[in-house]
Amino acid sequence: MAEPARFVAEPARDRRPLSERWRPTRLEELVGNPQACRALGAWAAAWEGPRPPARRAALLVGPPGVGKTTAAAALAAEHGWTLVEMNASDARNEGAIERIAGRASITHPLDAAPGGRPSSRALVLLDEADCLSGRATERPRAAREPIALRPFLEGRYGTIEALNRAWGLDGGGKLRPFEGWASVPRSPGNAGWARLPSARKDLEDWRAAGRAEETGDRGGLAAIARLVRTTLQPLVLTVNDDRTLTRYSAVFRTAVARIRFEPVAPSAVAGRLRTVAAGEGIRLAPETVSTIVERSQGDLRAALNDLDAIAPLPTGRAQLELLGVRDRESDFAGFTEEVLSTARFYRSGEVRDRLDAPPDDLLPWIEENAPWFAVDAVHRDAAMATVAVAERMLGRARRWRTYGLWSYATELLSGGVGLAVRDRPAPSGAYVTFPKFLGDMGRSRAARAVRDAVGRKLGRHLHISQVKVRSTALPFVEGLIASRPGDAGSRSRATGPALAAELQLTPEEVGLLLGEPPDSPAVERLLARGGPEVAAEEGEEEAPGTTRPSGEGSPARPKARVQRKLGEFARG
Repeated sequence: MAEPARFVAEPARDRRPLSERWRPTRLEELVGNPQACRALGAWAAAWEGPRPPARRAALLVGPPGVGKTTAAAALAAEHGWTLVEMNASDARNEGAIERIAGRASITHPLDAAPGGRPSSRALVLLDEADCLSGRATERPRAAREPIALRPFLEGRYGTIEALNRAWGLDGGGKLRPFEGWASVPRSPGNAGWARLPSARKDLEDWRAAGRAEETGDRGGLAAIARLVRTTLQPLVLTVNDDRTLTRYSAVFRTAVARIRFEPVAPSAVAGRLRTVAAGEGIRLAPETVSTIVERSQGDLRAALNDLDAIAPLPTGRAQLELLGVRDRESDFAGFTEEVLSTARFYRSGEVRDRLDAPPDDLLPWIEENAPWFAVDAVHRDAAMATVAVAERMLGRARRWRTYGLWSYATELLSGGVGLAVRDRPAPSGAYVTFPKFLGDMGRSRAARAVRDAVGRKLGRHLHISQVKVRSTALPFVEGLIASRPGDAGSRSRATGPALAAELQLTPEEVGLLLGEPPDSPAVERLLARGGPEVAAEEGEEEAPGTTRPSGEGSPARPKARVQRKLGEFARG
């Protein structure tokens, strides 16, 4: 009889991606960006003193895959700091940031650091902070419809007998059992069974079922701005583009240590690939390494992911066929420069594949830069005439929903304008600039959102439309908010605070009306002075021709009679 085969357990393999398995644990091991690593190390050294440094946060700016998050994690491991990370997959609204990152930023960690020694600080890492677009003025997600207690319990227990057994109401105690589902109230009220331990858990679940969990990023930028100013622990923000933060508040321009990470050099990427391949036992041909480096364009993480994908294949043609061509979208600036510098025709399909955007997004770039690339006035006139025809087609496509005109507009904006700008080789010292219209709209996006929020609040109080609020009420309210003691027409120094309290204005909205940043001292003083007592003082009326008595013992003035109902008008 043959001996049964013996199965030997295969040793556990690390199945994490190569980019995770070969992640550096010290700043000096990071591939590329030596100047950025030195700047980050110098910023961390300033935290070794007894007091926080002047710049309590570091803003790491750079494209994906160049080592921003890895540098922050390596910095924490190198200094023995506890790492508290919030990335784009987490809920990063105002409450979540204050609960997790805010709490970690003002307390000392008690656990041990990765090296085993007690940790003296906690490094708070907010990864991909530029993905946050939520401001405190945005509306939260609507709450779910509340469910009554009776159908909630019926869905949980099924029968009334099961409910009585679970709550202990069938044992002959003081509390009588429910006779049927009709005897279960829609809310607990002051019933005696509501104090039973078994019933409390069900009541907590019932109340939680009607609450909406806030998973967006409403108020996230405001919470991060407060963290930058008040954190007692090192704070690191990683972004691909810092314009989202710097447009929101000046604190992201002046109160942070901005450190820029550049794409990793091709030679450094190739060297890292050979090191990892040798350590993992992966055989690579020289042309395969060159192809991966060319595809990565400075993104080391993408290069390691490509190496991970071709590792099981035999060396040579099979690896190259799997790599293919990485689908990278062209940016508008590069494509615009190519169109206006090369006299050739572009098919709409080519433009769509390279930009992955509608022609409406390409129009501002061509319209802004075409006059500067024209060789003379005649060609400039021809180029702008072509742009006008393309814009007319885009307007008809939007108005009549005939989106087949998009292909004609795309070809006119690209090849048509490129052939009209120059019909012969000619030097041009022009360079592509960002469209001024888009820049103005981007810079004013936050202000327009706050202005609309103030308009909605004023419209509800004054019962007028948004158009009338912007044309008449908003300038008047700006004057009241900005009034100072002693100004002409200012009856009381409490006018601004009382108005802010009545409308429940946020710091962003008060800053818009005052013309100040939302975190400025003027906004904080005005909001700190607001309250019910200020509103009561502001609501008092003075009779014509009377003066306010002075002195501490002055009698309180009676409040003026205010008409509350329409019927009071007839009674005088």
